[in-house]
Amino acid sequence: MKYRQLSIAGAWEITPVQHGDPRGLFLEFYRFEQLSAEVGHPLRLAQGNLSVSARGVVRGIHFADVPPGQAKYITCTRGALLDVVVDIRVGSPTFGRWEGVQLDDVDRRALYLSEGLGHGFCALTDDATITYLCSESYNPTGEHGIHPLDPELGIVWPVDEPQLSARDAAAPSLAEMRDAGRLPDFATCEAYTQSLRAQ
Repeated sequence: MKYRQLSIAGAWEITPVQHGDPRGLFLEFYRFEQLSAEVGHPLRLAQGNLSVSARGVVRGIHFADVPPGQAKYITCTRGALLDVVVDIRVGSPTFGRWEGVQLDDVDRRALYLSEGLGHGFCALTDDATITYLCSESYNPTGEHGIHPLDPELGIVWPVDEPQLSARDAAAPSLAEMRDAGRLPDFATCEAYTQSLRAQ
């Protein structure tokens, strides 16, 4: 596997080696010890999720309170999607920036997002299927959203008319969440990551 750290600290793109022949192919999409070595601590596997979306659906931007937050290891098992990481950690040098990585069933890349980062994606094909491993179980009282079309974020979604859930369409802006003190703090996220490395 090839690991590439993104411009936002705490996010990595992982490209697997695919072994194929006329019968099909095989690849490792996740390796515990390699990811641990790259990010500095093991990914605790608490929950696995699968989501199927029609072309043009945008989901996110979602995040969880830190601690404990929710790290995610994401891959696309069918179709294609633009996966987006957003730095919403107040005090981070890259606060407010986003970066997108195409995940699909051709290159079969994965994306790792550490605790405190925002996550969203846009389905580029019908039946785009995303699978993600999570470090913590779903906690409805500790999970939040930011409007994916917030002009301050300026995410360039590759569809003319993004389809949003009612929840995402009603989500507050980045500024509203920041002013309300609801965003993760960069120093707190860093301290939490250090505590994971010390375990």
